[in-house]
Amino acid sequence: MLTSPTEPSASAFAQVRAWLRVAPWSALAELACRGGYLARGFIYLSIGTIAVAAALDLAPKAEGSRGVLEAWADWPFGVVLLWLAGLGLYAFAGWRLLQSAFDADRQGASLRAIGSRLGQAVSGVVYGALGASVFGLIDTLEDLTEADDEAETRRTVAAVLDLPGGELLVAGAGLFILGAGIGNIVQVFGRDFCKPLACDEGVRRWAPWIGRAGYLGRGIAFLPVGALMLTAGLKTRSQDATGIGGALQMMEGQPYGDALMTTVALGLIAFGAFAFIEARYRRIAVDQALGG
Repeated sequence: MLTSPTEPSASAFAQVRAWLRVAPWSALAELACRGGYLARGFIYLSIGTIAVAAALDLAPKAEGSRGVLEAWADWPFGVVLLWLAGLGLYAFAGWRLLQSAFDADRQGASLRAIGSRLGQAVSGVVYGALGASVFGLIDTLEDLTEADDEAETRRTVAAVLDLPGGELLVAGAGLFILGAGIGNIVQVFGRDFCKPLACDEGVRRWAPWIGRAGYLGRGIAFLPVGALMLTAGLKTRSQDATGIGGALQMMEGQPYGDALMTTVALGLIAFGAFAFIEARYRRIAVDQALGG
């Protein structure tokens, strides 16, 4: 483990060096998992920042994960950043596998724990697929501007709707996203955000507020995505589906839309910031998970 609650954060690098000497494979695996939290944080931070810029008319529109990756590709050393993000997302998917299949968080076998682990498994599949898409984008950088988040989502939904029972699969996905959104909002009021963190009392005083703001913003953003996906399945119309970028943009068209989109976007920025906190302080016992 990188840190314990009684160890000052300033000694983190010394701990890493010592651990790399004692148990190099466990240390590298844990560092990879922490890199996954960093990748998730950068993506949500970018989504929220672009949405705030769109609300202030400083950017054309809000973007989801694909639009963010497109923006990264235009930056200096953008391909390097995409490589790091892709590897980080793969690492995060691997950590989700340890959480869901090997119960790395030691949640147990209660009904609530099983539900949490199933959600972690789905999260791992999603982040793994996003990681794969990053490397697909690296291979076709010249085509990045040919598709945005909404078009990609609608193409995927259309392909699923063409399958036998596809409308049920799409509607089920919508219900799952709705449930995830509601679950994120519920966690704002019932979760101990510091429980999985190995941090001192100073961090414990402010970190939970960032976590609450982040999960609230993410939950609100998921609700229209899930509702539109459910509608797409029930009505068998792929054009109804959208991603987070489209949902944020839809908020802008509502009464007080700029304020609403800015508020949710700031929540997504907070979610990204909390991912950075988790990257630094979260307890990640890779060796214990694999060792049973």
